[in-house]
Amino acid sequence: MRLAIDIGGTFTDIVLENQHQLLTKKVLTSIAKPEVAVIEGISELLNENNISSAEITMIIHGTTLATNAVIERKGAKTCFITTEGFRDVLDIGYESRFDQYDILIEKTMSLVPRKHRYVVQERTDVNGDQIKPINTTEFQKLIEKIKSENFESIGIGFLHSYANPENENILKQYLLNNLSDVEVSISSDVCPEIREYERFTTTVVNAYIKPLMSNYLKKLEYKLKEKGFNCPLLLMTSGGTLTNIESACNNPVRLVESGPAGGAILATSIAKDLNLNKVISFDMGGTTAKITIIENKKAIKAREFEVDRKARFKKGSGFPLRIPVIEMVEIGAGGGSIARVNKLEQIITGPDSAGSFPGPACYSNGGTLPTITDADLVIGKINPEKFAGGKIRLSKDLATDAITKNIGQIVNLDTDTAALAISEIVDETMSNAARVHTVEQGYETSNRTLIAFGGAAPLHVARVAEKLKVSSIIIPTNASVGSAVGFLKAPVGYEVVKSLRMLLKGFEVKKVNDLLKTMREEAEKIIENKSEKNNLIEERFAYMRYAGQGHEIKVPIDNNLLSLRDIDSIKSSFEQKYEKLYSRILPNADIEILTWSLSLSIQYENKNQYKELISYIDIKENILVDFIDYHSEKKVKLPYFERNDLNPGDLIKGQCIISEEQTTIIVSKNFNTKVLENNFLKMEYIKNE
Repeated sequence: MRLAIDIGGTFTDIVLENQHQLLTKKVLTSIAKPEVAVIEGISELLNENNISSAEITMIIHGTTLATNAVIERKGAKTCFITTEGFRDVLDIGYESRFDQYDILIEKTMSLVPRKHRYVVQERTDVNGDQIKPINTTEFQKLIEKIKSENFESIGIGFLHSYANPENENILKQYLLNNLSDVEVSISSDVCPEIREYERFTTTVVNAYIKPLMSNYLKKLEYKLKEKGFNCPLLLMTSGGTLTNIESACNNPVRLVESGPAGGAILATSIAKDLNLNKVISFDMGGTTAKITIIENKKAIKAREFEVDRKARFKKGSGFPLRIPVIEMVEIGAGGGSIARVNKLEQIITGPDSAGSFPGPACYSNGGTLPTITDADLVIGKINPEKFAGGKIRLSKDLATDAITKNIGQIVNLDTDTAALAISEIVDETMSNAARVHTVEQGYETSNRTLIAFGGAAPLHVARVAEKLKVSSIIIPTNASVGSAVGFLKAPVGYEVVKSLRMLLKGFEVKKVNDLLKTMREEAEKIIENKSEKNNLIEERFAYMRYAGQGHEIKVPIDNNLLSLRDIDSIKSSFEQKYEKLYSRILPNADIEILTWSLSLSIQYENKNQYKELISYIDIKENILVDFIDYHSEKKVKLPYFERNDLNPGDLIKGQCIISEEQTTIIVSKNFNTKVLENNFLKMEYIKNE
């Protein structure tokens, strides 16, 4: 039996895999001590099902704690040490600005202020040759400065250290020998790639969250052992694989998008089960909404993303992190997102959230501001008696009062219309984010299947689908804890990325093979004892460009020992991908390789293959409930179904409400709903005859 834990900004989701059955629990996240909610939730789930801790064979964990620490500036007091002359790289950033015409532009402030950045005399060139050896006589002065400021964590980033990490290692060892209780992160370990700004920001973020995450993970591990859990604890990474606790403590920056990555893994698994090649994954929880493209049953992966964006949809307004990550867009649109009226008397939602405490007004915990959950309750999307499995009783009166005072009275709308407006705004925000993200990736939305999960997604997915012109929606079982379910489907794996710059015409076979061998050994150390070596799947890529260009494209390379004979095939692969992207190649230009990546993972065989049932039986329900219809903006009576009462082959025509333990599915009048062989719900757009 395996346990999966997903700590979100509002709820902590716990899923127990017991043979072929999934048991779930949803508890409010304890922000100050997140391990408390984890232990309490696990204990409740095991006690309810008479299962002992000794029966659990593995615990898989993903969390948003790292992300929240950066966004809320709740990390460690950190300093940064760099090469003389490069102190201001963190402030300068890119040459371009994310909003060129805003003269009052606000950039995301560095996690390390300028006064806490120190320099040393050293210099390494682009080839890794030392021009100026590190000046060790400066080290004692550094120690004195660090001690006087009581820093908890130190980041080190030297010029071209990806090509030769010797100077970083010398300084790191000196600091560890002379300082106690201080964490040290070096860029050649965290992000051994070219481009100083991205490498430095990634190192700084890693240093900033390292004490917090290391302390939390070790505390959680201790408390789990105290409760009798002697099984391995694995962590979900942003790249969609599992890693051990030692690796997670050393490089917590790789956990920044661990929760959303679980959702993408779930959507990928569903795409394989149902043989779907074109999918949009839609994950909406209590704090954020996440959208991911699944193409040919694979989530699109990247090696850079931004955290803490000043402007929600604008690239370049946050911290760029160079780590393996599943490509997605994340916006502040969840059940707890706060609705308000701006200076132009427009209704807006998010990105700030009421969180788990005080939470939405309807939680009765002192919250007075209206949220998406309050609007959904007033509209009739949520049964107040069954919210979060009946664990939280919602107050419709408090929700109504919050919407009336903060929205309705200001823009002169009655409460019902104001609630509909809030819901419509957040649906449009999510649709727009999905639309923009899909186009940026070179795809369109209309020919895709929307897979919805997360506690709030089933409430909004039908309207989002209408806006995106999506004709098919899948809602899996246990949708409300989808990311945690995805953790159980994630492979154990690790990806190593290193820069080694060379022209293709000057391809150095031995140097490349030695590098790839070292990278494989590094990946093997992370996933050792988790599987048989012959069960490992290896993937290699080279990041290539025409010499002089600013960006690279990802090109697959052979897993075998490379030779000069492989140059032609590498060149051909690059030109094919380049032409597909830009509709042309540059036949006389030199081709350059900048960076190499190697990933090892344990890929489990997908045994589930579900086919569409031949026939469906139309079912009707006598129970009717009140609902404010967003098409007519009037109160209507809708058929009401319990999901547990539905069986494979059932067909529900048109508008209805389907309730399950931890969420509710709202079906638009434009969709029919089928229950598939595996009990998944499939909503299909009703075509005009």
